[in-house]
Amino acid sequence: MAQPNSRTDRVIIFDGECNLCSAWVDFVLHRDRARSFRFAARQSAAAESLLGRLGAKPDGLGSIALVVGHDLHTRSDAVLRIFGDLPFPWKVFCTLLLVPRCLRDPVYSLVSRTRYRLFGRRTTCRFGDPEGQERFLP
Repeated sequence: MAQPNSRTDRVIIFDGECNLCSAWVDFVLHRDRARSFRFAARQSAAAESLLGRLGAKPDGLGSIALVVGHDLHTRSDAVLRIFGDLPFPWKVFCTLLLVPRCLRDPVYSLVSRTRYRLFGRRTTCRFGDPEGQERFLP
C-alpha cells in the first residue's frame, strides 16, 4: 500500500449527501495510488473553513470542487483536473480541458441538477470507511 503523500494541499470537496458524489469519492480513493488527495464533505466544518479562506461558499460550488493550494477549481474543471492526477488510463480524460468550459459546464450542470433524482440522496454525510478515514477532513 502506498504511503500517504506529504502534500495536503489537494482537497476534493464533495456533496456528502449525494450518492453519485460518494461513488466519485470511492472511485478516486481506489485509483489514487499516490494518495495525493484528501476529502472534505461540503457540509463539514473543514470544507466551510477551507472555502472561507478562499472567499467561496459551499452552496455555490456545485457538487464537486477541487482545492489546490490557494486555487479553487469547480464544476467540470474540478472533475477533469482530478482525472489528470489519477493513473493511466484515467488521466487521459484531462485532455477534455482543451474543450472550452462553456461547452463542458452545461453537461456538468445537467448532471449536478439531476443527481439526487437519478442517484438518490443519503440521510447522513459520507465520511469514508475505516481504511481511508485518515484522508477525510472533519
